[in-house]
Amino acid sequence: MKKVTAIVGTASRKHTYLATRQFLDDLRSLGDVETEIVTLNDYKIGTCRTCKLCLERGEEACPLKDDRDVIIGKMMTSDGVVFASPNLSFHVSGLMKVFLDRLGFVFHRPRFFGKASTSIIPQGIYGGRKIERYFNFIGKGMGFNPVKGMHFTALDPIAETERRKMDRSLAKLSRRFYDKLVGPAYPWPGWFYFMAFHSGRTKMRLELDERSFDYRYYRDKGWFESDYFYPVRLDPVKKLAGKFIDSFQTGRTKKRQGKKR
Repeated sequence: MKKVTAIVGTASRKHTYLATRQFLDDLRSLGDVETEIVTLNDYKIGTCRTCKLCLERGEEACPLKDDRDVIIGKMMTSDGVVFASPNLSFHVSGLMKVFLDRLGFVFHRPRFFGKASTSIIPQGIYGGRKIERYFNFIGKGMGFNPVKGMHFTALDPIAETERRKMDRSLAKLSRRFYDKLVGPAYPWPGWFYFMAFHSGRTKMRLELDERSFDYRYYRDKGWFESDYFYPVRLDPVKKLAGKFIDSFQTGRTKKRQGKKR
């Protein structure tokens, strides 16, 4: 059985919530899937203070003792996560942004590998496509295997043509998401993320040391020696590319360090 958690960033039980519930119903009709809806308004999530303690000393050092880790725990025990937010002022809702800000350390220390993510965005007029791309980008940054989400027009009342269009889009998204759930958990990440991994980890290895929480996290995960965050099969060209990026970043970093001296 697969488990999917939907995180809903609105206090309303209208368009965003109802579309999410419909998506999960469609998903369960495709296979053996357990679902849960997490409505952020029902949890205590404080606003990030930008103290950077989560980056410097680990997320346990965060001075805000609230429900952040409860939701992270639900995400960690899920095979897939859905981010659902209305388009407010041409971006995600305040509730969703506050929660995502509290996950800032995950972009330094990604952990949701082998899990799928997607998004659902009701909107009034414009901007939903940009929010789709935003969720796709941050999903990949946190380690997810993202599935391109969907947006739909949700003016009150929803026109019948828009409702039918929404129903079709939700059904298509549920199928694509289900295929990702049951597909390979650790796919080839693509050249951009492959190169970013090699460049970032090499820079970190040369510039940080045991005093850095990020450094210790990478060291303990074995990422300073690995080909990627998770095992990937590399052909000779990709292996050579990885070594080249490591070498290039090493030379660049040492040159910059020499100038500072």
